[in-house]
Amino acid sequence: MTQGVGKVVCDLTISVDGYSAGLDQTEERPFGDDGGDGTGEKLHAWMFDTPEENRAELDRLAAAKAFIMGRNMFGPVRGAWDRPWNGWWGENPPFHAPVFVLTHHAREPQPMDGGTTYHFVTDGIESALAQARAVAGDGDVAVQGGATTINQYLASGLIEELRLHIAPLTLGAGTRLFEGVPPLKLEQIASRAASQVTHVTYRVLS
Repeated sequence: MTQGVGKVVCDLTISVDGYSAGLDQTEERPFGDDGGDGTGEKLHAWMFDTPEENRAELDRLAAAKAFIMGRNMFGPVRGAWDRPWNGWWGENPPFHAPVFVLTHHAREPQPMDGGTTYHFVTDGIESALAQARAVAGDGDVAVQGGATTINQYLASGLIEELRLHIAPLTLGAGTRLFEGVPPLKLEQIASRAASQVTHVTYRVLS
């Protein structure tokens, strides 16, 4: 990594068996068969039930200067943008920075309250990363998900630091981290157990 340039990082909550979402995702149940009501409340309980216990990880998650996500994480609209959709997070999303959304369908940038602007990238993951790096300056770029998008970046060797938040449940099927990713060499650089999650940070060596 060049001095003065931020890292490309990834934060992802997964089940013990490696899934970030279950089967049968819908607009009403964006996490599918996740062991609960499909809203991710069990998988992400550490964020919402015990935020103070996990304040350091939540603050680090929000500290990136640019974000990348797949269209499936952005929302349930498929194909052409045939209805208004500005993400799951309301008028003031939690990013407060540029967000680059991977899609096959062009769309004008969408500014939101609080400093978030969604930019829609149609020419692939490397283009999205180049655009994100350009605006992040010496700050980090965070690849947010979902797992399918993260797997593409891992397979291309573009993620430098992988931060996993492992929830104490199994899903059995769904969207799985590392699916289709060649073997990686990882160096564990931090770990911490909390009541509803285990946080593990790896440096991606290859």
